[in-house]
Amino acid sequence: MSLSKQLLILISTLFLAIFSVNYVISIKNIRSYLQIESQVHAQDTATSLGLSLSPYILKESDPILHTMISAIFDMGYYKEIKLDNASDKTLVKLTNDKVFEEVPGWFINLLPIVPATAESEISSGWTFGGTVFVTVNPGYAYLKLYEQAKSAFYYSFIAFLLSLGLLILLLRLTLKPLKNINALALTIADGHFDNIAHLPWTTEVKNVAHSMNVMSRKLSGVMTTLNDKLSTLGQKLQFDGLTGLYNKSTFDSDLKQLYLEHTDGYLFLIKTDCLASLVKERGSEAIDAFLQNCAAQLKQTAQNFSCDTTAYHFYGAEFAVLARNIQPPQARKLAKSLSMTLTELGHAHHRDDIGHIGVVAFDPLSASETMLPAVHEAYEQAVIIGPNSYFIRTGVDRAKDIDEWKSLVFDVVARNSYTIQTLGPITHVADNRVLMEEAFIQAFDREGTALPVGLFVSIAEKYEKIIALDQGMIEKVIAHLKGASSLLNIAVNLSTRTIKNSDFRVWFANQLKRNPSIASQLIISISAYAVAKDFNAYHEFIKFLRVFGVRVVLKRFDSQSLPLSKLKILKPDFVRLSRELSNDLQGDAEKVSFLQTVKEIGDLLEISILAENTHSDSDFAIVKEIGLTGASR
Repeated sequence: MSLSKQLLILISTLFLAIFSVNYVISIKNIRSYLQIESQVHAQDTATSLGLSLSPYILKESDPILHTMISAIFDMGYYKEIKLDNASDKTLVKLTNDKVFEEVPGWFINLLPIVPATAESEISSGWTFGGTVFVTVNPGYAYLKLYEQAKSAFYYSFIAFLLSLGLLILLLRLTLKPLKNINALALTIADGHFDNIAHLPWTTEVKNVAHSMNVMSRKLSGVMTTLNDKLSTLGQKLQFDGLTGLYNKSTFDSDLKQLYLEHTDGYLFLIKTDCLASLVKERGSEAIDAFLQNCAAQLKQTAQNFSCDTTAYHFYGAEFAVLARNIQPPQARKLAKSLSMTLTELGHAHHRDDIGHIGVVAFDPLSASETMLPAVHEAYEQAVIIGPNSYFIRTGVDRAKDIDEWKSLVFDVVARNSYTIQTLGPITHVADNRVLMEEAFIQAFDREGTALPVGLFVSIAEKYEKIIALDQGMIEKVIAHLKGASSLLNIAVNLSTRTIKNSDFRVWFANQLKRNPSIASQLIISISAYAVAKDFNAYHEFIKFLRVFGVRVVLKRFDSQSLPLSKLKILKPDFVRLSRELSNDLQGDAEKVSFLQTVKEIGDLLEISILAENTHSDSDFAIVKEIGLTGASR
């Protein structure tokens, strides 16, 4: 119950209690007054009537006695006037039993009034002539008392309503700042640190509002500090400390994203073969300068080329360039430019043969894991060609293969010829209970041969069959959860095309409505990179999932994939770090500090942080010591 309702009930109860006591006392006082007044009136009437009748009392047959009594009886509110002679013989008796129907019976029974009776002896000279009795009719007192009671009640009720209305208005004005404070608290809980601009005038509430503003500013400062720290550490983890180029782990992540995007492009591997001989001739500082010079020249050459290129330094003498959305003629020109750059570097360092370049195109029918072996083979061919040369590995015409794969994928999806299997359980680091498992499909052709999952999903995505595939996968996961004996939590990966499809949302909503108990066991897994590319679509989809109680895990998260401000808006239930951040932690202070910072941010935003593929016991011990929620091994 709200504070305003509690105050209204309390004040109304107090008002009714005070009113009831005052009302009862007032009515009783009025009744006593009316009763006393009736007694006095009866006595005055008896006295005055006795004096008026004294000259005629000895003449009992005189009609004036009846006339005078009738005149008094007719003009007053009397129940009975009786005249007795000295022998107690009734000479005149007038009665009036008038009843006032306006006064209800329950009122008369609740407030009884004793009829006031008075008497007066009548004498004529020194002779006692008789006695006159006067009884007042209580009906008139009841009528007056009832009218007074009604008037007092109505006026009090009107005063109560006016007071209540004024009280409600005052409570709204007084308690409105509390609503603002509550809204600020909820906003802070969502990770947005606003302030109350106009402080309330009530001292106590003003102090609370001021305290909330102070807390909000401090938390905002903490979040800003953590965000800056996260960005700094992320930059250090992404870049090679010597050359300033992106490192090998960043290359691996970018290469996977390129396959997810189905982007055309080429990978260039550059090896400076002369590094081994230079190490023998020169000191470490000169070698560092040589590598820095190589990195600068290769990066400059790649940037001067009219395409989207990124340069990397793996380790030692190995460099790489990823060129996106590039066609074969452009790839050949870029390879030639890089070759000329190597020649120029060779002249600068008095070497005719300084390195070689292997080039390979992104193959839609291969996986990211096969790119590096392929580009190394191309590099070996370049070594054979000659000094500072390059070799572009061109595959055979795969158009027929792609058509065959397309037909195969369509056939498998239509026949529902695939199963699900749950892999990679993520366990709670504190008690080893399973937090969730991830569902993967296993597809088969008509002969029952298992198909490569990565390629199968890639073709389904490329040719817009992924929505039907995702729907079938969800159906199988729901059936699996319904048939499981224990309470499982299963994460399901959905593509961007699927989450943006309105028909899929309608279908998914119907599935969740038919299986409400399963919703809390479903976890939708989405890539941080995909979210960053289409933030609004994913934000709307997550809000859609919240309606049904479906949880969300944001996977492959690092400092560069999604800004912290966007993470505060999304508020996923889980954030699963990229696997590079969860391995080789021993002795890597920057990675450990990065995990600690992410953990602190997760605590502030109420997001569980998960590590991925933490293989070694030492890395798992560090993850446990940091306090991450869970980890897969």
